[in-house]
Amino acid sequence: MTPATTQALLSALRGFTDAAAAAADPDRALDLFVALFDAVRPRRSRNLESALANYVFVVEHFEADRALAKAAHGQLQILLTSRRLLRFFADSGILPATGFFSELGRIVSSRLLPEVPDDSDFRGCLHRIFHRPDDWLWLQAIPPELTQRFWRSLAPASPAELAEFKPAFQYVTGEILDALLVLAYRIGALGSEPELDRLGPSFARHTVRFHATAAAAQYFADAWRRHQVEPRDLEGEIKDLEVMLDQSREALDDAHRIALRRGTSLHLTYVLQRSRQTLDRIEQLSRLLGDAGGAGREAGVLAAWSTVARDALRMDSRRNSPTHHIRSGIEMLALRVTDNAAKTGEHYIAETPAQYAGMWRAAAGAGVIIAAMALLKIFSSKLDLAPAGYALLYSLDYGLGFVVIYMLHLTVATKQPAMTAQTIAGYLGSASQGRVAELDRVVELVAAVTRSQLAAILGNVMLAMPAALLIAYALNRAAGSPIIDPGKAAHLLDDLDPLGWAIPHAAVAGVFLFLSGLISGYFDNKASYAQIGARVARLRWLRAMFGSDRAEAAGSYLENHLGGLMGNFLFGCMLGSTGTIGQILGLPVDIRHIAFASANLGYAWQAFDYALPLRTLLWAGLGVALIGFTNLAVSFALALWMALRARGVEFTQTRELLRRLWLLFKSRPALFLLPLRTGEAAAAAQTGKPRR
Repeated sequence: MTPATTQALLSALRGFTDAAAAAADPDRALDLFVALFDAVRPRRSRNLESALANYVFVVEHFEADRALAKAAHGQLQILLTSRRLLRFFADSGILPATGFFSELGRIVSSRLLPEVPDDSDFRGCLHRIFHRPDDWLWLQAIPPELTQRFWRSLAPASPAELAEFKPAFQYVTGEILDALLVLAYRIGALGSEPELDRLGPSFARHTVRFHATAAAAQYFADAWRRHQVEPRDLEGEIKDLEVMLDQSREALDDAHRIALRRGTSLHLTYVLQRSRQTLDRIEQLSRLLGDAGGAGREAGVLAAWSTVARDALRMDSRRNSPTHHIRSGIEMLALRVTDNAAKTGEHYIAETPAQYAGMWRAAAGAGVIIAAMALLKIFSSKLDLAPAGYALLYSLDYGLGFVVIYMLHLTVATKQPAMTAQTIAGYLGSASQGRVAELDRVVELVAAVTRSQLAAILGNVMLAMPAALLIAYALNRAAGSPIIDPGKAAHLLDDLDPLGWAIPHAAVAGVFLFLSGLISGYFDNKASYAQIGARVARLRWLRAMFGSDRAEAAGSYLENHLGGLMGNFLFGCMLGSTGTIGQILGLPVDIRHIAFASANLGYAWQAFDYALPLRTLLWAGLGVALIGFTNLAVSFALALWMALRARGVEFTQTRELLRRLWLLFKSRPALFLLPLRTGEAAAAAQTGKPRR
């Protein structure tokens, strides 16, 4: 702590002592707390050690000097009783009812043109006290026990002080009770929420729980008011309310499960998250009032008040953070998207010899189609078109080609990491909770993903390049002249130079591979939520042309495969248009994909009549390998990061996971190349031991 900081803190604390001798002034009380926390706030909000030291300094001075603490308590009492408190207890730390995009618009506009705090409302006072947008960084770093010490030091310490505090106590508890009822009525209104109605009859039976929660809150409020006249124990009413709160939480959990099955929307996600926050706040306020109404429960009151104040302050200080708002608002939607990708990812993992052989066949078939797609792009580049024309042709080439590969159940190697990362993330989530068996399963999955990925890569490359050579040879014989001139062939080789732009461009393709996984998950969710299949089956013109049975079959196919179709098509569009966009913007932006790179190497080799020096071939081959590695590494890393964030997983056993992977690689290196034999897999399943 610097001398300047110490002086600022002492000056702020002296302000409370000086104010104690003057007449009560609500505005001055607010200014004193603004000055105090301006002194506590570190110069850089990420300097958490400085913030903690400053906060401890203030707490210790309050604890050591009762007169100072009493003066600060008096100013806090003036501040609380001169402001409206309902919005602070009912809204701080809870998503507003305006909706996700309306709130996002407010946040963006407040960044451009700051809002004017309403000093007559306690929440507005807090916005003046914690006026920096990154105050939440150091506020959340303060331990809960230290926050309790702060409030304990300001609490009345004698019967005389308690008597002086009684009017303020009655005002504050009245505001808390009103806030509790406002929150409870919001829960009661969930039964008529349109987004929840879309969940169907299986959820409709839960609406009575929301009404019962509001009724239990009203019963508790009536009991509290009677308690002020005739003191009595409120534990029974609190327990009844908590039972109904738990039942409402179960209803929201059921809504979450139905949404995972039937699809969700951003607004439904928002409503569910806001409702959970509301239930938590009702429980906090009811427990606070219950402790405040009982004799000898000062410790419980301080703990409950500290929790409410700390959570509300921490969350409300982030109310103008667009990053936090977007992240928190789409958490369940992101989980739904990644869960869809995880289900797809399981299909990309070869566990048995039959699946492994199937992976090779699917990858080989895709390699042939990719060779044809690469040639179509080479031919398209010879046309005299506007830049938009090239972008459209390339996008259709890639997009429709990937759709054909998908519809034929073939495999593009680089599509695997973005999908399999979601599956691995699901097991990492369980392993992070201390389940050792799940960590073993992650080790097995990594081995299975490695061998599956190698099979897919080799299947793509080993067929794409020979297919390119055969196609070029056949067309040369048919045309009587080379279909690719040496200049174009030299350009294709230059695109594979490991020291050129090949690696950065491969990273761009890796980002697009990651995005294609998200797109697939989004459209899978959209198909379920919007009932795309049933709506397509009801198209009159489709039923008239093909009959009702075929229309229903088409609708069913689209509902089950819309994610795969759109993910592959839009991935192709991203690949096809990037180079053209880079040219328009004057930026060296393009893409490199391992399967197309291997096909282009085949076409370039044939164009030079197989006369390339061995050194040139090996150098280009190294470029192809590095392109593939970059494609896989970037897409897998981004997809794994996204999946872990969506699940809220903080995996802390990386060292143990790497150790087990190394042990498995030392003892059974073949498992990273070939699957277990059928008999070994069956024996491992019967013994229940990890398949090592």
